[in-house]
Amino acid sequence: MSDSRPIGVFDSGLGGLTVVRELFRLMPGERIIYLGDTARCPYGGRSEETIRLFGIEDAQFLMDQDIKMLIVACNTVSSVALEHIEQRMKDIPVIGVVLPGARAAVLRTAERKIGVIGTVATVRTGSYARAIGKIDPSIKVFGKACPLFVPLVEEGMTDNDITRLAAQHYLYEMIDLGVDCIILGCTHYPLLMEVIQGTVGTRIQLLDSALWTAKEAQDILTAMNALSPYNNGGLEASRFLVTDLTLHFEEQAEAFLGNTIPSIERILLEDLVQ
Repeated sequence: MSDSRPIGVFDSGLGGLTVVRELFRLMPGERIIYLGDTARCPYGGRSEETIRLFGIEDAQFLMDQDIKMLIVACNTVSSVALEHIEQRMKDIPVIGVVLPGARAAVLRTAERKIGVIGTVATVRTGSYARAIGKIDPSIKVFGKACPLFVPLVEEGMTDNDITRLAAQHYLYEMIDLGVDCIILGCTHYPLLMEVIQGTVGTRIQLLDSALWTAKEAQDILTAMNALSPYNNGGLEASRFLVTDLTLHFEEQAEAFLGNTIPSIERILLEDLVQ
């Protein structure tokens, strides 16, 4: 048995392509429909009501494309609106990026102190702390909002003095707190992996939630006998949709995906708003 329908993935912008990268690495035969809401990005500084609205609109658009699984690749939406989306999308599996990252961190912390870095909205909701607390209440979780990281990545400033200064400003506190794992709670942050690791040192392990989300997707599809055959087309047969073609879009998209995107389609915001 197999299911050749695509996997739907969405994010507020292009950061969710780091999840897509891992999906293709683990399951090269899968087709993906990726939606980046670049016209309304970033979601991180918006109200929870607005984040829920945008997340539901993104999810419904992908549901209408006959997908077999929905991945909410946006940490902000996963933190604020995942339950609301799950309630509306009951016919297919829906996963976010918070719980897979939380599980991975719990398994790897020896000091039982975990740091979480993300957008203001992700840190404010305490979603990672709640997820970790349900697994092991004895673990201490320390959140730190890093609002400059996303615009730095968007500007292609992933390794320069300004980025390193921002990392020091945000992350020295994590070192002082004695954490031994830091969850990268934003899909933009893997592009800053080297700068972040260089700031906190090798004693602290960095956990990319994109990787663990892709692993969970693979486990679920395997259990459902719903993996696509290897000749299903993979990257070349996938679709990449955005709501706005922003400056330096293609370079940014390829940096997140780690590959050349075959084609990019622009959709109108009116197509999302029902």
